[in-house]
Amino acid sequence: MMDNERSAGITIGGVEYEMLLTTKATKEIAKRYGGLSNLGEKLMKSENFEMALDEIVWLITLLANQSVLIHNLQNSKAKRDLLTEDTVELLTSPLELANYKNSIMEAIRGT
Repeated sequence: MMDNERSAGITIGGVEYEMLLTTKATKEIAKRYGGLSNLGEKLMKSENFEMALDEIVWLITLLANQSVLIHNLQNSKAKRDLLTEDTVELLTSPLELANYKNSIMEAIRGT
């Protein structure tokens, strides 16, 4: 789809998604955290477990939906449904989310 510089793969409910850091996603992250540099600090220093999970779910939803939005833009007759935070919460476990945090940081850092 795009170059892998700012992407990472993730599977939710048996469906593979490519988490992408697009300009659109960067703007949303900046609105929520004040910038990409604040994101890593926020993820590492979340006040409590529930808040940490909420942030990871939000980020997974945002980044995974970027590839869906691009697909839908390029394939208007074969659109895919966007992920919702509820869907991510229902189809993942806290352990998976902890592992996905590394994928999120990969997508954001471009490593």
